[in-house]
Parts: sequence; structure tokens; C-alpha cells
Amino acid sequence: MKNNSLLLQGRLVAMNFLEFAVWGAYLTSMGSFLATHGLATEIGWFYAVQGLVSLFMPGLIGVVADRWIPGHRLLGLCHLIAGAFMLYTGYAALSAGETVSMTQIFITYTLSVAFYMPTIALSNSVAFSALNQYGMDTVKDFPPIRVFGTVGFIVTMLAVNFLGFQTTAHQFFLSGALSLVLAFYAPTLPACPVSSGDERKSLFHALGLDAFSLFRERRMAIFFLFSMLLGVSLQITNGYANPFIMGFKDIPEFANTFGANNANALISLSQISETCCILLIPFFLKRFGIKRVMMIAMFAWVLRFGLFATGDPGSGVWMFILSMLVYGVAFDFFNISGALYVDQNTHTDIRSSAQGLFMIMTNGFGASIGTILAMQVVNHYVVADASPAEQIEGWRTCWTIFSAYALVVFLAFGLAFKEHGNAKN
Repeated sequence: MKNNSLLLQGRLVAMNFLEFAVWGAYLTSMGSFLATHGLATEIGWFYAVQGLVSLFMPGLIGVVADRWIPGHRLLGLCHLIAGAFMLYTGYAALSAGETVSMTQIFITYTLSVAFYMPTIALSNSVAFSALNQYGMDTVKDFPPIRVFGTVGFIVTMLAVNFLGFQTTAHQFFLSGALSLVLAFYAPTLPACPVSSGDERKSLFHALGLDAFSLFRERRMAIFFLFSMLLGVSLQITNGYANPFIMGFKDIPEFANTFGANNANALISLSQISETCCILLIPFFLKRFGIKRVMMIAMFAWVLRFGLFATGDPGSGVWMFILSMLVYGVAFDFFNISGALYVDQNTHTDIRSSAQGLFMIMTNGFGASIGTILAMQVVNHYVVADASPAEQIEGWRTCWTIFSAYALVVFLAFGLAFKEHGNAKN
């Protein structure tokens, strides 16, 4: 039985590795590709659409998995569709040459993302189902499996960096190819049973809409509102950190620095930090409580953006490195601690829906609004026909604005949110 358990863990590790390797192939480098192929002013839309499809696609796919198609097979089908559309996106971008039009790639990219985003939840469901079938403890056994998802993300980030794909369409080919590998691998995993009878969720429940009743409680309404406001920050550096750092290559003083030529490698420190900071959360929650932990996360975003505003890939590279390191605190302390707070402060009958609402407010509304607004700020201050030095100054202004926004959210949350005992049943 122990050997079977180890074999299962290995199979789930492979699934998680591939799941996030697909995303890591383009998420942090796509901004540089778009900037160098005539779409610098449209970067925000490519990141905002991930949040927009996350408002409804995971719920719809979840209904299908609950009622008709077993989760492991649906995971493969979604990756088959997502991978095919991503490969076509790469083909269209490569065929277009140096200048790519929005219509050539945005539709197929959006369709790919629409079928990829639900697979994050599906892969979790497949893992939980398999671990339960083998009588294993999901709380104990899943985190060491899930961490290999972040490893996969880092590996493809570095591959794109050192293979020279940061500004080419080859990053889309790599992502699409990995999706197809997982498409054929997922159906071989332990079967996920579909629900029947009264266990089936209504579409209203599956989409998490019943959890909106939590807004009637002032404390939870404030929490979800600030979750959205902080979620505004989530995708900004994914979209703009790479083109910002690579912009230093056009300034002679920084042209030969490691950071300016290997932006993805530098940014990968953020994901490494993320894997480490997860381990700190239980200690910090026990010692400081949810409000202070959330405020630590909010202030980490202030530092994340502020260090970008003052650093450079030369003598100031330590500021970039520190910005990458605080990302783990900014991301994990907010997302994981927030999810735990929702779990502890909602009734059992809507707990899953409440988690869905937390994701909708952060990765849906927050991230979408944030990337669209960030795009307006960047397009205003980073002028295409300006000199490289002037563009960098424009970037510094943008990061300062983002940092100031995070500081306002930090201060407002400290004044508005009151920590109370939980409502767990």
C-alpha cells in the first residue's frame, strides 16, 4: 500500500508540475513579447482577460465535472482545447513577423486562457479525489505535491529566459505543447466520480452566487471589498515587470548587466520566495492574527512596487532582488491567509461558495480592474517614441503610483477592518 501511495504521489506531482509549467511559459514574459511586436499599449488586456474569464468559466466547467464528465477526463479535454488554441496563437504571432495586430492573436489567446483557467481548480479536485481514494490525508499530503506546481512554473520561466524566448512567439508554442502533454496524461489518473441526485450543485450554487449573502454582514463585506482592492495589484508585475527590466538594455550603462538580459531569471526569485513563505503562514497567523498578517501582505505590496521604482539592474539590483523576495509575503500572506479567514468565518453550508467568492473578488474583479487601470497609467507615462532613459523615468513614475495605491489600501484597511471571533460551525 505504501508503494502505491508513493506512486500516486509521483503521478500527482507530474500533473501539478505540468499544470503550472503551462502558465509559467508565458505569464511573466508575454508583456515583453507584446511590447516588442507593436502591442505595448495593449498588454493590460491580455492579462485582464484572465480575470474576466475567471468570473464564470471555472464555475461552468465545475458544473460539467460534477454532473457529466469525470474531472480527470475533463482536465485532459480542457488542456487539449487550451493547448490547441495556444499553439495557433504562437503560429499566428510567428507568421505576422515583427508587428502583430491585436486581432491576429487576442481571440485565440482568450479562448486558450478561458479553457486553461478552470484547470487550476480541476487539477486540485483530481488530486483531492485521488488522495481520498487511497485513504491519504489531503491536509498533510497535498501541500508537498502542490509545491511542484510552483517548481514547474519556475522551470519554464527559466527555460524561456535562457532559450531566448522572452520576446518571441516560441513561449506560446512551449505552453501549448505542455498543455497537450497534460491533455493526454490527465485521463490516465485515478477516476473522479461524477455526482448524482441531491449531491448535484445547481448552477447558482456552483458559480458561488449564494455566497454573496455574506455582504449583508459588515465585517465580511469590508473583508471582501479590500480583497478586491488588494487583488488590483496581483497581475501588475506579471504583465509589466519583464518589459520594464528589459527596457534597461537600451541604456548603455545597463546594456550588459545580467538582470537586463535575464529578466525572467530575476523574476523567478519571486516564485522561489513564494514557495518558502507558505511555511511561515501558520506561525504568523498564530502570533499576529489575520488583520496584522493581511496588513503585512499589503505593506509588502508597497515595498514590491516601491523597490521597482528605485532599483536598477546595475548597482541597484539589490532593490530588484529584495522586491522579488517580498513578493512571497505579498502574495502568500494575502491569498492563503485570506482563504483561511474565509474558511473560519463562514458557515459550512456556503463555505465552498465563499471560497469561490474570494477568488472572484481577487483574481476576477480585482485583477481585471487592476490590469486595465495599470495599462492606462503605463500608456500615459511610458511614451513609445521617448528615449530609453525617458521611458525608464516613466516606468519609475508608474511604480511609484502603484506603490502609493497599495499604501492607501494598507492604511484604509487598518482603519476599517475589525478582527472578531470566527463564525465557524
